[in-house]
Amino acid sequence: MRKPLLAALSALAIAGLGAVPAVAAPHAEAARSAHSVTAAEAVTAAKAVNSAKATTVDFAGTVSLSNCSGSVVRFPNSVDTDPALVMTNGHCLETGFPQPGQVITGQSSSRTFGLLNSRGTKVATLRANQVVYSTMTDTDVTIYRLTTTYAQIKSTYGISALTVNDTHPVAGTAISVVSGYWKRIYNCDIDGFVYQLKEGGWTWKDSVRYTSACNTIGGTSGSPVIDTATGRVVAVNNTGNENGESCTVNNPCEVDENGNITVRQGINYAEETYQIPACFTTGNQLDLSASGCTLPKP
Repeated sequence: MRKPLLAALSALAIAGLGAVPAVAAPHAEAARSAHSVTAAEAVTAAKAVNSAKATTVDFAGTVSLSNCSGSVVRFPNSVDTDPALVMTNGHCLETGFPQPGQVITGQSSSRTFGLLNSRGTKVATLRANQVVYSTMTDTDVTIYRLTTTYAQIKSTYGISALTVNDTHPVAGTAISVVSGYWKRIYNCDIDGFVYQLKEGGWTWKDSVRYTSACNTIGGTSGSPVIDTATGRVVAVNNTGNENGESCTVNNPCEVDENGNITVRQGINYAEETYQIPACFTTGNQLDLSASGCTLPKP
């Protein structure tokens, strides 16, 4: 998985690249490319091309976690008075990675999130009161319930939640992976979909594969993947093959319908989110027995 920041920096330190505090900034800078921009650059670029794009993708509504990225999200049927939700990865759960086959629901939480505005500036600290849903089986997602509503966030900070699209993404779609941790936006396309993505003991299904321009790094875990034409979330960023190994931790492999394995070193992935809205009903309440809900159950 695109491991949490602490693990990523520890690995760098062990590799001889220096102490953790010293390598944090250089590591982020080294990972920059023409497709990876800073918060200030993102705003400037967005303004320059605004007339040519249907939607301007910026940092508004994204959040920073202690070691990952995430976003405040709503579903097509959510209403402003609903308690707001934050989405990140299952492997970003504060109590540790869910085991293969494990599904966590209704777990108490007081985790905090730094809410960002369009320029990537932290404007508030949001707090959760519950882990609504978390798993690393079939997908890699954690959804937190906040102590504030969408309306309260909007009226106080002028920031709207990102909407999770409820239809399957399409290959070739232009996307932005927006990291609240690094305050960095990666731009590329959906290259295709993976029947099964295996990493260590975990298996994810129908994963999104990026084109090579999205060279995400540690700390980008949980970033929303946004369709640049609609501004809607179509996936959640979660992993990449770092060393060319096959099916090991931090080196996922692709498995097709016939069991054939493909390794793509340097390529990164996300997990689709279109199936999530069907599992939430009135008041943003989780209902895993709802019609059309296909998320793994406890």
